Amino acid sequence: MSQFTSPAIQTLHADRGRIGVIALWAAQVALAGMFLLAGGSKLAGVPAMVGLFDAIGVGQWFRYVTGLIEVGSAVALLVPSLAPFGAIALVATMAGAILTHLFIVGGSPLVPAILLVGSLTVAWVRRDQISSALSRMS
Repeated sequence: MSQFTSPAIQTLHADRGRIGVIALWAAQVALAGMFLLAGGSKLAGVPAMVGLFDAIGVGQWFRYVTGLIEVGSAVALLVPSLAPFGAIALVATMAGAILTHLFIVGGSPLVPAILLVGSLTVAWVRRDQISSALSRMS
């Protein structure tokens, strides 16, 4: 902001930034909760999850892998420095879930699609963290 910007305009920009941060964290906490429940049910062997992964036909090991990805990524969403990477892992996982619903098990891919959009949003908003981490690696 320049010295010629009125205090009211500066406050408006600060409020928008604060509201954006709060909205991002609310989305991350909501996504984390959903993925903790979904991944936890896979790891706990809830009969519906066992049946779903039987229908997929790859084996129950895939249920454990998917559950670990979901739970691990959910925890990552709650850690600021890890959140974008958790979101990216969930984007890939939900893309696979959508394809699985469409081509293998049937049923509506609506829930995975909503979770994909949420995960994509978090990854997009935190894209600077991703590029910063990648530039430090090279």
